[in-house]
Amino acid sequence: MSGVHITWFHATPDGGSVFEDLEVALPRERTDPEGHVIAGSSFYASPSVQLAELPAGLDQTWHTAPRRQIVTILSGAVEVTTTDGATRRFGPGQMFLADDMGGKGHLTRTVDGPAQVLFAPMPPEVDLTAWATGARS
Repeated sequence: MSGVHITWFHATPDGGSVFEDLEVALPRERTDPEGHVIAGSSFYASPSVQLAELPAGLDQTWHTAPRRQIVTILSGAVEVTTTDGATRRFGPGQMFLADDMGGKGHLTRTVDGPAQVLFAPMPPEVDLTAWATGARS
């Protein structure tokens, strides 16, 4: 079974933030009329999906995520830095789960121009481990 990679960053008990890598399982399979097997993750209900454009030159100071949300980069590039000094760059087709609503938060900046993104909030009651592993809740 294949999976989808998502970078997860979250608050730490000491008020900092760190990156972790998640592999989201795709246990739900369906076959299309032509016989192709399409594998999908478990579902979660997102309250409000939004498309946005982050402007060229965006360079935010320390801030927390406004909500737990998966961010998918559609075009451009975004860099995120956590309090431990780690920085990751995300380009088109890459995703991260912003989950640091407390503590110092993270830094965010656009790289080489604007970035178009899709925000898909994940309600706090969604069990992240169960969702990522495909366990039914």
